[in-house]
Amino acid sequence: MRYLIALLAIAGIAVAALALRIHYSMDAPPCDINAHWDCGIVNHSRYSAIHGIPVAAIGIAGYAAIAILALARRYRLLLVATLAGLAFTLYLTSIEARILQIWCLYCVISQVIMALIALLSIAAAIWPGRRSTA
Repeated sequence: MRYLIALLAIAGIAVAALALRIHYSMDAPPCDINAHWDCGIVNHSRYSAIHGIPVAAIGIAGYAAIAILALARRYRLLLVATLAGLAFTLYLTSIEARILQIWCLYCVISQVIMALIALLSIAAAIWPGRRSTA
């Protein structure tokens, strides 16, 4: 299970890196699909950074921490980090839905990845017998 969590976290790093690239780019984003799906608008909004740190960079750091905790079998800390990450992504999702009313494809993919990691982290923390496998 820890390898699956780490693999998902690596996928999260990749998605967050793509969002970070858009944050710093002035080119047309590849995920400018229509009036409701535009990563450029989301990643250039005032909500795309916290105290000058891009949200995508925070995501990269968070996913890296999750991967390290999973591989180190630190399941309680992993659960705490994962639930914090899930809360953060839900907060960002609410901004997209309620304030910006525009969705970022990379952000939605990240939300799905974080939800899967959260489910696996809960399972790893609850079922100690499953920890030694995978």
